[in-house]
Amino acid sequence: MTYRVCFVCTGNTCRSPMAEHVFRRHVEDAGLGGLVAVESAGTGVWREGEGANPRTVSVLEENGYTSTHTARQFRASWFPALDLVIALDEGHLRELHRLARTPGDAARTRLLRSYDPAAGDALDVPDPYSGDREDYEKCLEMVEAASGGLLAAVRRELEERTP
Repeated sequence: MTYRVCFVCTGNTCRSPMAEHVFRRHVEDAGLGGLVAVESAGTGVWREGEGANPRTVSVLEENGYTSTHTARQFRASWFPALDLVIALDEGHLRELHRLARTPGDAARTRLLRSYDPAAGDALDVPDPYSGDREDYEKCLEMVEAASGGLLAAVRRELEERTP
């Protein structure tokens, strides 16, 4: 059975697609591409159907990542099919907890930077949308720094599933 991870930010055009593409690369490089599905969504509907923000695309591509993306809104009905729902900041985490229909749904939500030991108490990935290129690059750095720890956690979950 495929292990499913969904990254969630506000409009699904900056942070969550960046996290999706970075983590997918980690998964593929670890040889887990056939076992782990990676996707993303936003808490809001206003960007649904749009591509990723051009600055997100630029930063991803310049760092060797893919960038094909279509924004969509997260739906509470998706929880049962997902193993992990990764919020990019505390506001997203609160919204996901609000959408959760069961305690099990809420228990599957985490903050991305909680997988980065160097993050300390600064667990939000700031929204780069209104910023400049440097803000997008910093966002990528934070996403990359947390992806290794997230991959290790997913690998442990997969090992626990193996009889």
